[in-house]
Amino acid sequence: MSLLTARIGPGDLLDHYRIEALVAIGGMASLFRATDTQTGRTVALKIPHPKTGVARLVPKRLRDKTRKFDHPGLVKVFPNEGTNHTYVVMEWVEGQPLRQILDEQTSLSVKRSIQIAIKICDVLQYLHDRGVVHLDLKPDNIIVGANDDIKLIDFDLARKAKPGLLAMLRPKRMGTPDYASPEQLRGKPWSVRSDLYSLGLILYEMLTGEVPFSGVASHSAIELRLLSDPLPPREINPDIPVGLEELICCMISHDLAKRPATARALAVELEQINAGCARELVGSL
Repeated sequence: MSLLTARIGPGDLLDHYRIEALVAIGGMASLFRATDTQTGRTVALKIPHPKTGVARLVPKRLRDKTRKFDHPGLVKVFPNEGTNHTYVVMEWVEGQPLRQILDEQTSLSVKRSIQIAIKICDVLQYLHDRGVVHLDLKPDNIIVGANDDIKLIDFDLARKAKPGLLAMLRPKRMGTPDYASPEQLRGKPWSVRSDLYSLGLILYEMLTGEVPFSGVASHSAIELRLLSDPLPPREINPDIPVGLEELICCMISHDLAKRPATARALAVELEQINAGCARELVGSL
């Protein structure tokens, strides 16, 4: 942790924010729950670790852009000028990280997995339409609240791009290796379809309780993902509809052209599969 995060704790004041609790320690920053003493609002403070700096957490132009975003599935970033320290102030989100839910339940039902994935698609499409690619989509960065509504958090790796652009500049850092696309792992140009690849792995995990190649050493898993196709998800969970398995395999294909072109198109396919599952359920009664 940074000197700042190392010396603050519950009850301490950071500018006009009263620290309530340390919530998480990540690779680039620590996250605290705090109270804004000027407004009484509960907020999340993301304080960078040494040599990280807030500009590396979220580049300034992107911070300015994301503050203007207004989508129920995106965590809000609040202005924080004129303070004595450098950190990011965000809304406090009630709910559980999808990571925690999967750790507790191992896997989710087909219906719930599809519904969560559709809601993630809606948020991704909003971002992509505004020229932002997340590039670090993973269960840890998805907060699941009441009615399985979701909030997408953590824009440390997010980058600006022209809407619809399929090849962009190489990022300086890739996302979490377990969920990063092959093009990110290879350090090659990424696209909106890189986010859809990551979502494909998340959907695979929600349905099977496993991430492809997760049972081997990290470096071996990365090599296998770059060279091999994962085990078809129906071989782990035969309750997965054939059409859903086919869609997941397209989402996590090494070939960009095989992946859905947009998050909106993906959501349409998921909705059709969901409707087909509902019809099958009614027909079996």
